[in-house]
Amino acid sequence: MRQGILIIMARAPRFGAVKTRLARDIGRLNAWRFYRTNLFNTVRRLGNHRAWQTVLQVTPDREAYVHRQWPGSAALIAQGRGDIGTRMERGLTGFPRSVPVVLIGSDIPDVTEGHIQKAFHALGHADVVFGPASDGGYWLIGFANRRPIQRPFNNVRWSSSQTLEDTRANMKRSRVALVDELSDVDDGAGYQRLSTVRRR
Repeated sequence: MRQGILIIMARAPRFGAVKTRLARDIGRLNAWRFYRTNLFNTVRRLGNHRAWQTVLQVTPDREAYVHRQWPGSAALIAQGRGDIGTRMERGLTGFPRSVPVVLIGSDIPDVTEGHIQKAFHALGHADVVFGPASDGGYWLIGFANRRPIQRPFNNVRWSSSQTLEDTRANMKRSRVALVDELSDVDDGAGYQRLSTVRRR
């Protein structure tokens, strides 16, 4: 029986419109190939687990109605307007109360079912769970949704070494758990690290 929601935030896999920072380092074609391949592989690995329902929270909003370009049979919802924090909060709190929700990005090559299971397990006793990233951010966040968390992403310095620290500062009244540290791929250095590890 499915007891939680897994949200994968994703941008429509259109050439030239994804991973623009990475594209500056490795070229638009390689960046698009990496993004599309990783998105499809992530949904394939995580999308059919019996313990959670997988939902793609997509941008641009109109792409939530273009099912043929998205992998698998995951439900599609629009990210909506606002900065990244506003859109994440909309996803994390947009389901019925008491349903735990875990949210990840679509650029974490090493994420497995085991990582997601750990996050949902942590929400059995914590209000919030984070999967720290090696750059000071986080690749996963989850809410137990037993009680509201006020302004969880207020004044967060996104895409910085303080992103996790800033977000945790907004949750001083919440019980926080951490799961495994993983890395996303945002730039050429991250892409090179991934390529080096996979050649070993």
